[in-house]
Amino acid sequence: MNSAPLNLLRKYDVPTPRYTSYPTVPYWDFTTLSVTAWKEKIVDTFLAENGELCIYVHLPFCENMCTFCACTKRITINHAVEDPYISTVLKEWKMYRDLLPQKPVIREIHLGGGTPTFFSPDNLVRLINGLTSDAIVPEDHEFSIEVHPNFTTEAHIEVLAGVGFNRISLGVQDFDPRVQFVINRNQTYETTREVVDWARKYGYRSINIDLVYGLPHQTVASVEHTVELVKGFMPDRIAFYSYAHVPWKSKVQRRYTEADLPAADAKWQMYQRGRQLLEEAGFISIGMDHFALQDDKLFTAASEGKLHRNFMGYTTTHSKLIIGLGVSGIGDAWTAFAQNEKEVEAYEEKIRQGEFPLVNGHVLNEEDISLRKKILELMCKNETALDDPELDPSFIEDALVKLRALAEDALVEMADRKINVTWKGRSFIRNISAALDAQLWRKRMDTQTFSKAI
Repeated sequence: MNSAPLNLLRKYDVPTPRYTSYPTVPYWDFTTLSVTAWKEKIVDTFLAENGELCIYVHLPFCENMCTFCACTKRITINHAVEDPYISTVLKEWKMYRDLLPQKPVIREIHLGGGTPTFFSPDNLVRLINGLTSDAIVPEDHEFSIEVHPNFTTEAHIEVLAGVGFNRISLGVQDFDPRVQFVINRNQTYETTREVVDWARKYGYRSINIDLVYGLPHQTVASVEHTVELVKGFMPDRIAFYSYAHVPWKSKVQRRYTEADLPAADAKWQMYQRGRQLLEEAGFISIGMDHFALQDDKLFTAASEGKLHRNFMGYTTTHSKLIIGLGVSGIGDAWTAFAQNEKEVEAYEEKIRQGEFPLVNGHVLNEEDISLRKKILELMCKNETALDDPELDPSFIEDALVKLRALAEDALVEMADRKINVTWKGRSFIRNISAALDAQLWRKRMDTQTFSKAI
């Protein structure tokens, strides 16, 4: 690697948000959001979107603890928790459904976790039928599920296809046994391949594989080995994520230390080599961490300038109303965010009491909305312009100073107030987006908050 990239790594490998929302969660002001205000935002956006919405359901249970994971989860082998949890989620959905003045059009359903296939096929069908029983599901809907291949059966794949699921995402991370041991996720190629084959058998039109670079004990060679194996079953999409080391948030990451993690330059080499192999196999780079074949809808959306990003990452649809159900579920009404209780018992108790189980949230002001659009344009289109009258002139000048510094490193090109991300700059898109993050610069936190950008 030449010296120029190393210099950039040293300069820009700093804690930086991933921008699945703006403002980012640590800067939400819950005092701006009441339950009444949240209900009003839901109805307003529902009407503005002609009744169309997306549902995200968080299913937190796992039988096994993956030590790299920073998601909200509950480790248990007691499957008696399934039925009451599904019942509670459906009660929460009814609380939202009672707010809506007409039948909703459910464009998307996403099941995330945790391990959604911890739940039995019958319970997952009960969940989906409960969500869609009094709703319209268009033909071009997208229903997706995240799965751990070790805990997924053919019956899961079959019955979900029967209730409309057409997208699936399989967690792989890395096939190297040494890496798998330290992250406590022993998973064979054969088991993963079997789930992919089932998905194709039952007509899923988009299969995604999640890979992670920068894991403890991971090397360029292990990334090469993993990518070569994944190419053997050629999914439609690949999400190639940077490992987020946040042990202050996720205590299970303390099974290993920072000394076990690759340095920034080694992590950079892993990404560049993985990217090279994926592109040689026909995958096109999309956004900051996704790859897709040219016949996949994600590639089409990116090539037509219609790519979008939300809490679930890059997406092909632009749902402005996302109902988040379940423990820690996050809802998005475009001008407001809300997050549920993060403990199962507290969540279930609030629903039993007929209360919306909100513990965090934020109502966006005019500046927030403007900057949300700008950062989305950077993340999805690699361009934006600081031309919004809602933005304070002093903020614009400060942002332009930061952007000019990025331009000196050839990460962006600027013409007046128009910003274009260069090819080199796409690898530093989080840093570029941070130049427009008013909350980040005004409310610098002393505590550790974000993972590093590289």
